[in-house]
Amino acid sequence: MLRLALASLAGTAIEFYDFFVYGTAAALVLGPLFFPTFSALAGTLAAFATFGVGFVARPLGSAVFGHVGDRYGRRPVLLASLLLTGLATVAVGFVPTYASVGVAAPLLLVLLRFLQGLGLGGEWGGAVLLTAEHAPEERRGLWASFPQVGPPVGFLLANGMMLGLSATLTDAQFAAWGWRVPFWAAGALALAGLWLRRSVEETPQFRALTEDGRRADAPLAEVARRHGRLLLLTGGCLAVGYALFYAVTTWSLAYATERLHVPRTVALACIMVAVAVMGAATPLLAVLGDRYGRRPLCLAGCAASVLWMFPLVALLRTADPVLMTVGFVGALLAMVTMFAVVGAYLPELYEPRIRCTGAAVGYNLGGVVGGALTPIVATALAGGSGPPWGVAAYLAGIGLLSLGCFALLPETGPRALRARTRPPEAGPAEAGPAEAGPAEAGSAEAAAV
Repeated sequence: MLRLALASLAGTAIEFYDFFVYGTAAALVLGPLFFPTFSALAGTLAAFATFGVGFVARPLGSAVFGHVGDRYGRRPVLLASLLLTGLATVAVGFVPTYASVGVAAPLLLVLLRFLQGLGLGGEWGGAVLLTAEHAPEERRGLWASFPQVGPPVGFLLANGMMLGLSATLTDAQFAAWGWRVPFWAAGALALAGLWLRRSVEETPQFRALTEDGRRADAPLAEVARRHGRLLLLTGGCLAVGYALFYAVTTWSLAYATERLHVPRTVALACIMVAVAVMGAATPLLAVLGDRYGRRPLCLAGCAASVLWMFPLVALLRTADPVLMTVGFVGALLAMVTMFAVVGAYLPELYEPRIRCTGAAVGYNLGGVVGGALTPIVATALAGGSGPPWGVAAYLAGIGLLSLGCFALLPETGPRALRARTRPPEAGPAEAGPAEAGPAEAGSAEAAAV
């Protein structure tokens, strides 16, 4: 399990590195380089719009790679998605600027960002199912949290490189070529990830589906027809997590450097501290999910998110590095209280034959609402001279939406699964069948929803 979990973590770290390095570049340099005819605000908005294209592509990537995962196995998804994202990211580092090729430059950015999104849309489902479908029931939350540690690690890698380049290069050097280096480095990381995943075994759940002839012929159609409500609910649930993460890591970075005149290295360092705390807390919160259930943690994280939005904006507005860091840490801890357990929660909600498609598409639908729109909407709402309270209200509204969606989902933790698989005549001391695992859980939960 440890080898499988580390392979999943490494892969998600590399793929999210690719995704995050674009977000940081969009906040710092892409506006002036690729949209020089726009005003500073309009250029930032345009750069964030190209950033959002990746989120729009992610559900499509989930559908494509989910079909592969449910029809041909989880393992091919892990390899193909990593290769696609890595190649697209390296290519971004070679795109000429607007000054060289005109309007073709932002068009190329949009195309490559779309390809990044396609690859990442497939990565999460494959990586999470690799661990969740191998893991023992009582520790499924813990093992399935390893892929969820990958995004913080990828973010720290991406921004650590950006921070180092910002600290050692002049502004002119960084704008001329320095911002491209992290994109080029993605090639070496992708090769390392492919090497780590080369010997990963197929999951027992998929092997059982193959042997019994129960694989879905059209997974996406089956998900839409039989589990459409569940799909929309899971997308709505996760919207606030995406909104919080990208409000902190992308919009706040642009706002702090452009509007509050916080040095770029200081703003990046504050955000990196908060992301490191989030990554360290992920497995600890996942253990609580195994003990007390997935749903209670998700509800608590949503409620904390709603309550923290206005303090977050107030602390950011001070431009004090310590207070900014406190605001960021609070927001990301609220977010990871939910996301630490979704690696186990979402697969348990879907039956095995359509699990790769259902869990991944639901996960990435949340990114369209929360991830793609948040930097754009927040930048527009913060356009005035006063504190950006509109941003806090917007984020709190998304939090209330997600809270309502989580309230409509059932519990799937170990205790709930034992209760559902226990024979009707069984007494309180009797456990359900030892072999009752994700297959029974997914079917029961899908039927309940």
